[in-house]
Amino acid sequence: MRNRCPFHTSLVITIAVALIGIASAQAAPLQPSDLIYEGAFRLPGPEDEGWAWGGDALTHCPIGDPDSSYDGYPGSLFGTGHNHTQLVSEISIPVPVISLTRNLADLNTATTLQDFHDIRGDLCDRFYWEIPRAGLAYLPPQGTQTSAKLHFCWGVHMQEGDAGPSHGWCELDLSNPQSAGTWCIDGLWNYVTTDYMFDIPQDWADAHTPGMLLATGRFRDGGQGSLGPSLIACGPWNEGNPPSPESAIPAVPLLLYGSVYDDNPSSMNGYQHADEWSGGAWITAGDRSAVIFVGTKGLGECWYGFSNGTVWPDEPPFPEVPPDGERGWWSTGFEGQILFYDPADLAAVANGEREAHEPQPYATLEIDDRLWHIASEQQLHHVGAACFDRGSGLLYVLEPHGDGDKPLVHVWRMSVGTSEN
Repeated sequence: MRNRCPFHTSLVITIAVALIGIASAQAAPLQPSDLIYEGAFRLPGPEDEGWAWGGDALTHCPIGDPDSSYDGYPGSLFGTGHNHTQLVSEISIPVPVISLTRNLADLNTATTLQDFHDIRGDLCDRFYWEIPRAGLAYLPPQGTQTSAKLHFCWGVHMQEGDAGPSHGWCELDLSNPQSAGTWCIDGLWNYVTTDYMFDIPQDWADAHTPGMLLATGRFRDGGQGSLGPSLIACGPWNEGNPPSPESAIPAVPLLLYGSVYDDNPSSMNGYQHADEWSGGAWITAGDRSAVIFVGTKGLGECWYGFSNGTVWPDEPPFPEVPPDGERGWWSTGFEGQILFYDPADLAAVANGEREAHEPQPYATLEIDDRLWHIASEQQLHHVGAACFDRGSGLLYVLEPHGDGDKPLVHVWRMSVGTSEN
């Protein structure tokens, strides 16, 4: 047998390694069929306290509830309670259950690990708390930090043109949060930054947004922020530990459509003013990933006014208000959905190869068949906040009023290669 040329062998190995790297970089994104429904569980406490009318923000803490790792659902969840007060609590994660009859008695119930506390202190007194928006995200120590932090943001429904301080962080001990902030997201309105928050995978951030592992964003109905969900990468710890109050934190928009204030604005495909994207996560399974947004999608015709089809004019005379009418953006019907975006598209934006308004969802998962509280075609708020346990591949999504006035927690597991959802 002839001896193989060392140069030839080296060249073959080099090409093979390069091809493996290209294949890995181009791994297909996760699909709706990769999300396997695990069931639901209940939040603790009586129906009229604590979690009632809550669930605007949610995050997974991998170091919470250390004895829970044996049941396959490790860590804990931090979330906000009643939307009038937006206090924060930490709970355990029980094993979810699929109840074929949708009987609440079949479900396991989380336990309280830390009771509700106000982690804002006086950091957000500038807000009048009218229809507040909130976000929470756990991150391990970053920069010169010596402890993990609970990052937060707050906004309100009416703050047109407001780009003021909105973000901060605190310690995980809710009784002694030592909150720091608040900071502005540089150059961006609160309408696109002050709702859902989640972590960006370390390897992706290292390659495309170095030092920026925190994603923040918001969707504001009526198109006043972005005609589709927005997503902004930032890293407040790069500006100090902590940054000075009212600091402007540098940020990189990864997804940002036009608004109604623009001429010929860009939009998400199928956009309606009545849409509501209330949560998000960067989900991963092996070398595959997706950026998802959960929410309530408007279908059919869309109008501003009342659910019975009454359109509210810009000028008088104004029509009679229907009994128990809720004025706002309405559609013929609504549907709970999960949108899937390709991280490769967001990488192209971060690298300056595409504009932030160009990425579009490549897939949609309809989830109303998993929800417990869909009473009519025109029901609003099918789902609320969401979060992801990257270590275990578990997606948690809140359903408002799934358990009386309390949300239910629905759970999906990443399982690449299967066809159930």
